[in-house]
Amino acid sequence: MLSRVAYNIYWAARYLERAENIARLLGVNQDLTLDTQADQSQTWGALIDTTGDRQQFDTRHRRVDRDSTIHFLAYDRDYPNSIIASLWAARENLRSVRDSISRAMWLRINALYLEVKDLAARADGEEAATISFSDLVRLGCFTVQGVTDATMSRDDAWHWWHIGTMVERADKTSRILDVKYFMLLPQGQDVGSNSDQVQWIALLDSASAAQMFRRSQRSLQPDEIAAFLILDQRFPRSIAFAIAEADASLHGITGTPQGGFRDPAEQALGRLRAELVYADIAQVIATGLHEYLDDRQRALNEVDRLLSIHYFGIPD
Repeated sequence: MLSRVAYNIYWAARYLERAENIARLLGVNQDLTLDTQADQSQTWGALIDTTGDRQQFDTRHRRVDRDSTIHFLAYDRDYPNSIIASLWAARENLRSVRDSISRAMWLRINALYLEVKDLAARADGEEAATISFSDLVRLGCFTVQGVTDATMSRDDAWHWWHIGTMVERADKTSRILDVKYFMLLPQGQDVGSNSDQVQWIALLDSASAAQMFRRSQRSLQPDEIAAFLILDQRFPRSIAFAIAEADASLHGITGTPQGGFRDPAEQALGRLRAELVYADIAQVIATGLHEYLDDRQRALNEVDRLLSIHYFGIPD
């Protein structure tokens, strides 16, 4: 496969996953601000911090509140990581490689962008319309993923799509947990209260994890939540699961047996996978959860850099 084609498919997948993540976070935050008396600037500010783009937000808006945050993350075309900008980028990346993907996949992502573009023009600033917008994006992204998995051969094109999806997913789960975990740690009399429970469930909902977490028979405790979102080998949005999937797909492209590697990108991804397999949550928390997640984010950035060099032909 040409490096340009691989690059476009990889980044289309990342942009689609990014849009779905932001839409889910907006929906959860909307519900959280209605269900609790949480400080609005703190709640919406944490959402901006999850993206890592607080500086860009501050150059566009005077203060952090619901309307400015939603506009920035959902509708701002000049912010490259907004929902509307991400879906546009996903579609444009796939437009030039349509012969490498299924026709059904292209038609679905093109239709999703046009639907979202139309609703965005009417939804900006309207609370009820914003909820519909968020739901449309989430369901639309799920549909694209489903159509892709149902109509694409498991060849290099599909593997690059899968790698992009999983690298982005691991990054976003780490950021959600990093920002929200400490923001939601209860204070004094809040421990065990209804508000406390709502906050922790909101954290799980931010990663679409609440129902599966309950089924895992774990208690609603900070260390159990962290273990589930970081290390669970069966939940598809945990960091460990996403990295294992990305690693398997890269080996599917190279043909290298599991446990081996042929280039620094494959080595870096395999090393990250092994670290997550053997990590212990008690030790992670004892040495600092923020530091641990920060290290994983840097490792993911390094994987992305090495993929760009060794597979996409982008010089360092």
